[in-house]
Amino acid sequence: MAAQGRKNVHGKAGVRFKAGYTASKNKSMLRNVVTDLVMNGQVQVTSGVVKELKTLADKLITLGKDGSLSARRKAASILRSEESVKKLFDDLAKKFEKRSGGYTRAIKLGNRRGDDAEVVLVSYVD
Repeated sequence: MAAQGRKNVHGKAGVRFKAGYTASKNKSMLRNVVTDLVMNGQVQVTSGVVKELKTLADKLITLGKDGSLSARRKAASILRSEESVKKLFDDLAKKFEKRSGGYTRAIKLGNRRGDDAEVVLVSYVD
């Protein structure tokens, strides 16, 4: 006997599993976190987010060091606020002017109390 039909039907039996976290939600979350990192200099995230966050943050610093209008527009398409774009190009790009990579570091802080997820502090290297 076939399963009861549901709204988002993919075939006769319906949807068996619907992922709660889509690619668009992941991209949005990364944009929020990297904007917080640029504005505050550090951010606490779970261990699953660290690799993507460090990659995106390093790419933004590279865009900031370029300083062109095209780079500013690319950074503005990722960052959430104009203040963060201004801080990236004015402050952070000058701070890392002589450094050729490795702008961020990750320090493990332990596990979160509520769900025991591993928490990591991501910050810019001084």
